[in-house]
Amino acid sequence: MFIQTEATPNPATLKFLPGRVVLDEGTLHMPTPEAAKQSPLAEKLFAIDGVAGVFFGNDFITVTKGSAEWPHLKPAILGAIMEHYMSGQPLVRGEASLVPDGNEEFFDPADAETVDTIKELLETRVRPAVAADGGDITFRGFKDGIVYLAMQGSCAGCPSSTATLKHGIQNLMRHFLPDVREVQSV
Repeated sequence: MFIQTEATPNPATLKFLPGRVVLDEGTLHMPTPEAAKQSPLAEKLFAIDGVAGVFFGNDFITVTKGSAEWPHLKPAILGAIMEHYMSGQPLVRGEASLVPDGNEEFFDPADAETVDTIKELLETRVRPAVAADGGDITFRGFKDGIVYLAMQGSCAGCPSSTATLKHGIQNLMRHFLPDVREVQSV
C-alpha cells in the first residue's frame, strides 16, 4: 500500500491519500479525541502525540497537528493509516454521524429558495475546490442576508480561510444571490 501526502494551504494540516475510497459519501470531522471514538482509525491517529484533529473525505484523510513538527508526526501517521487498512477494520463504528452534532441548520422558511441556491452553489462550486485542499465547508444557516458556514478539515484554522470566505465564497454568493450581504464562519 502506498499512501501519498499533500501539503494544504493550512501549514498545520497534511492531506493523506491512501489510494482508495475513505468515505463513500459525506465527510466526517473529528476535532477532538472524544469525537474520534466513532472511528478506530481516528482513535489511532489521536493516540499519536501531537495530533490535534482528524477529517475524513471521499478519498483523503486530513490530519491537523498541534505543536509537534511534521517530520516527527508523518511516519507515525502513515504507519497508523497503513495498519488500519491492513487490519480490515471498518473506518467508522455503527452509525457514525457525518454531520457534526448540535449544528442544526437555521433559516427562515420564507428564505428556502435562497437557501437551496446557496446549498447548490456550495455543492457544485465550492466544496469540490475545498476538498482538493483537504477540507470541507458546510452550510449552517442564513439570516438577515448573512450566510453562516462551518469550516472543517484543513479549512478550520487555516490562515487563508478568511480570504477564501470573503473574497471567494462571498463574492460568488453575491453574484448569484443579491440577498446575500456577507458570509461568516461559525
